[in-house]
Amino acid sequence: MEEANQSVVHEFIFQGLCNSKELQIFLFLSFSILYLMTVVGNLFVVLLIITDPHLHSPMYFLLANLSFVDFCLSSVTTPKLTTDLLKEKKTISFGGCMSQILCVHFFWRR
Repeated sequence: MEEANQSVVHEFIFQGLCNSKELQIFLFLSFSILYLMTVVGNLFVVLLIITDPHLHSPMYFLLANLSFVDFCLSSVTTPKLTTDLLKEKKTISFGGCMSQILCVHFFWRR
């Protein structure tokens, strides 16, 4: 009789980009600044197009949609990446990983 694998995965362990604490802090600051610029820029574009009546045309509607999708897509994985750069134990739960994959696929296909 054949034995089946009965193990269950509860979390994944990230190996990380590097082991150097100084480089991790540098990467944390770099990714945080880039993420902040992405969020502020995309939200500014969306709010500007919504509030200005002269920009209510199909071209600007598509531009606002693109900015919103870019904001959502960058907000799926970047916060977890940046917080894990500062943690000693870099893990993600199975449910958290699956929800990230679902959100990335959802926003990527928009």
